Amino acid sequence: MRRSALVAATAIALVGPARAAAQTASPQRLTLAAAVERATEAAPGVQAAGFRVADARARVGEARARLLPSLSLAGTRLSRSENLAAFGLSVPGFPNFVQPFNNWDARVRLTQALFDYSGWQHLRAEGYLTAGSTADRTAAVQEAARAAALAYLRAVRASSLLGARQADAETAAQLLSLAEAQLQAGVSAPLDVTRARTQLVAAQGALLVARNQRQKADIDLALALGADPATTYALADTLTGDLGASAAPTDTAAALALALERRPDLASEAAAGERAQAERRAIAAERLPRVDLAADYGPNGLTVPSTRVTQDVAVVVSIPLIDGFRREARRDEQRAAEQQSSVRAGDLRRRIAAQIRAALLDLGSGVELHAVAAQRLTLAVEELDEARERFASGVAGNIDVINAQAGLNLARDAEIDSRFATAAARVSLAHAAGVAQTIH
Repeated sequence: MRRSALVAATAIALVGPARAAAQTASPQRLTLAAAVERATEAAPGVQAAGFRVADARARVGEARARLLPSLSLAGTRLSRSENLAAFGLSVPGFPNFVQPFNNWDARVRLTQALFDYSGWQHLRAEGYLTAGSTADRTAAVQEAARAAALAYLRAVRASSLLGARQADAETAAQLLSLAEAQLQAGVSAPLDVTRARTQLVAAQGALLVARNQRQKADIDLALALGADPATTYALADTLTGDLGASAAPTDTAAALALALERRPDLASEAAAGERAQAERRAIAAERLPRVDLAADYGPNGLTVPSTRVTQDVAVVVSIPLIDGFRREARRDEQRAAEQQSSVRAGDLRRRIAAQIRAALLDLGSGVELHAVAAQRLTLAVEELDEARERFASGVAGNIDVINAQAGLNLARDAEIDSRFATAAARVSLAHAAGVAQTIH
């Protein structure tokens, strides 16, 4: 009876995922390359960075407006009276109070900057802001690609571990059947059956945990892709071959050269330094004269029928003198920002070099570790087969079988983890080199 209950529990643990999948929406088939592509388009961080680029371009338009013509229309109807006594005037023979009179005026006004060097420098500074925002968006794309790739790899790892736990449960069920057969044949003690049953229960518990981890990995993957967390995925890739490969070279010098050329955060920092420099020059240029053209044209008169066309054309030259040394303070502020940007850029270059070297070290050690883990797995399978044969022959109890099975479980996990570490190292190298969007 106890055997039937254990076999039924094992069947439920193994068949449960298929029934659960049948009751929910069909999983979406997804490759690593497709996951990276989706994330670079739909990830919230990428979308937000795109809006920041639009905001920066709008600020360029605002700065350009300072240099473009300004045209306006205005209309005035004035009713006015005057009292000469209000001005301290008194003219003999003339009344002090002037009766109300009307005045009608319509104007078309035009202003145009003829020379504004500071304005041009401010426009140039805003252009660097746009360049920096564009680089920030590229950095967001790179980060989204990295996050999606790692989430995909974790989901593949969880799927591999689920498969390993299913294999563990099947092996435990087979060993329980063998132990019961040996007991019935009189060549095994009841303790061997109890041990086998304990191992099967433990395998079932581990299987349930692995299934839960696989489902949670789907949630994390959906969030990385900007999708509904209820979405489930059928992963098309496995932790084999060169999963996670990209356009990043595996040579240190070549990878570092590519990173210095392609890393968007370095380009963003360079743009920030250029913007601070342009702003400092623009502030210094505010001391230069500004030349504007101002003109207006329109009818003016006491009544509408009696209006006459009048016009004004003026060239205005303005020279700023003293503003309480505010310009000097603003210039010093931008100089400090420029120096800070230079320090950050130097530190970022060193960090990029460190990331490249660390990723290559992880990749090399991951390949070596996988070779060791694969050999360990082969030996663990052989050890279990030999222990099972000894137990079936009645030479020894199943304690050796149980130990060998536990060793096989650990070897499977180590082999899966080594493949995951190698693929994750490739993703880290791609991100460090600035080509995360090419991960496949």
